[in-house]
Amino acid sequence: MQKNKLTLSVQYADPRLKESVPRPQIRRWIQAALFAPAELTIRFVDAEEGRTLNRDYREKDYATNVLTFAYTEDEDAEVTQADIILCTDVLEKEALEQKKPLLDHAAHLIVHGVLHAQGYDHEDEEEATEMETLETEILAGLGFTDPYADRR
Repeated sequence: MQKNKLTLSVQYADPRLKESVPRPQIRRWIQAALFAPAELTIRFVDAEEGRTLNRDYREKDYATNVLTFAYTEDEDAEVTQADIILCTDVLEKEALEQKKPLLDHAAHLIVHGVLHAQGYDHEDEEEATEMETLETEILAGLGFTDPYADRR
């Protein structure tokens, strides 16, 4: 399988995961979820920045695990462009609560964000099923377990 061209910027505004979730690992996860060339920024933030972004752009006043700002969601775009924001505090808390390794959860959220950047969504049951199936297949190909196994 040929890899799609990827221009990647990784920003550790919150540096806590810089060692445990390194750039080469992130690139590998993204590459597995790409269906077209992409220009992506992955940014790790703390709860304060995550909450501010979620409040300002989604009108939800809490920090969430992943936010995707897709700039080219239409099918005619030659290059997918997006910023994917991961909140370290929420990521760590969810991994602990769900009894999942931090790396597994980080991989899942990044794959999830990359799919959103490419126009996938989970607004209704049919879309959610399609997106979750894709996530599960991509993560399995990377050696991770089904992130939705506890719900099935």
